[in-house]
Amino acid sequence: MCLDTKVPESSACQRRLFKVKHFFMILAFNKPYGVLSQFTKQEPGHRMLAEFGFPQRIYPIGRLDWDSEGLLLLSDEKEWNDFLLHPRHGHERTYHVQVEGIATVDAMTELRKGVLMQERKTRPCRARLFDEPGYPPRNPPIRFRLSVPTSWIELKLTEGKNRQVRRMTAAVGFPTLRLIRTAIGGFAVGDLPAGKWRELSHAQRELLKK
Repeated sequence: MCLDTKVPESSACQRRLFKVKHFFMILAFNKPYGVLSQFTKQEPGHRMLAEFGFPQRIYPIGRLDWDSEGLLLLSDEKEWNDFLLHPRHGHERTYHVQVEGIATVDAMTELRKGVLMQERKTRPCRARLFDEPGYPPRNPPIRFRLSVPTSWIELKLTEGKNRQVRRMTAAVGFPTLRLIRTAIGGFAVGDLPAGKWRELSHAQRELLKK
């Protein structure tokens, strides 16, 4: 036993304590376009999380579609998955969406109230128009039609159904061209470069709960 703090611990005892004490981690990853949110390759040519040098026993919390960009959290602490993603907890995920056409105030009102998607109405959300955010160009570039302008929408959702953001903007008449998740709870991806990751500090982990 290693309970008596007055007795120097043997190296064997120290190793046993190390095995018992495990420090859980949460990583923030700025996922580039074209990367699948999984470690196992399914088709030749797919880019996977495995190429970015993550620690062992780490898995993604939720997912971002291969054609979406931005904040993806990974952890070895399973409880975060339910805490952050289940709608009953009400944690917002923030998305910046470039859409085809000039989005309207009326469209924002529809999105806030919820739209019908696969015979189900989406939960109320926050939606607003905002100016060109100045993101670096995507590689590959989005598809432009010279005769059709584009605009940007910010959406804050508390649920994450399959392809939900794209289906929501299409339902109000503005197809999604580019989709970037910028924040989960109160934690934003900030200036973390695309393709890079960092471990969250205690203070940053607390921001996820907001």
